[in-house]
Amino acid sequence: MASKDAQNQKPRGQPGFPPGAPDPDPGLHRASSNPRSPVQQPGVPKSSSFLPTVSLSPGLECLSQLDLIIIHQQVELLGMILGTQTSNKYEIKNRLGQRIYFAVEENHCFNRTVCSTLRACTLRITDNSGQEVITVNRPLRCNSCWCPCYLQELEIQAPPGTTVGYVSQKWDPFQPKFTIQNANKEDILNIVGPCATCGCFGDVDFEVKTINENLSIGKISKYWSGFVNGVFTNADNFGIHIPADLDVTVKAAMIGACFLFDFMFFEHSLTRL
Repeated sequence: MASKDAQNQKPRGQPGFPPGAPDPDPGLHRASSNPRSPVQQPGVPKSSSFLPTVSLSPGLECLSQLDLIIIHQQVELLGMILGTQTSNKYEIKNRLGQRIYFAVEENHCFNRTVCSTLRACTLRITDNSGQEVITVNRPLRCNSCWCPCYLQELEIQAPPGTTVGYVSQKWDPFQPKFTIQNANKEDILNIVGPCATCGCFGDVDFEVKTINENLSIGKISKYWSGFVNGVFTNADNFGIHIPADLDVTVKAAMIGACFLFDFMFFEHSLTRL
């Protein structure tokens, strides 16, 4: 008799809902009952919520899960001894120090001598098999806080021949400001640097922010290498701290931004000491 009464009894429903109403999401209560289940904090969007999702470009697979990209400029002994400006070379590594890419600057000696840090150049980034996966094109542009037009810009291609983004300088009389754009030149992220970029006895951080600059999602740091290395070599080291789920084309654009910052703020030789 008790079992028959139990069958005839109507379901009481879930707490907070009318009796007999179906559960709108059966998995909702199971997830909330677990105190260790992650909960997205209100007002803190994931990177995928404000950045477009695109297909994975060939050759950029190494960037897909990285939250730290290390860029190490190779020491140019010839330029250090002669005090001349030579083509830059960079090793791009993961958090474990394993090299994933190698970048080489291409330009003419006359261009390096006359235009110095403003020179137009192309940086070709290859993987460990020697296959070119990213091309960074830098045209000849001006570099003055008093000139609001024709400022610095980089074009990022991945694979070579396919434009995936740009790094454009924004005019500001006090701080270095840049914008990362997609292939259609639509703004995606802002990069804001400090008022002083000399980096004496400390790192120099460029904050990566959303378009409205209300939220910082990462940073690009120029690491201080010490007094001896800073004076007697022209080698710089950078670290890109970003969310692991950030789109790989945006990560590639940030690598290009590192090269641009090196040219604009940190490149020097013994001829300028």
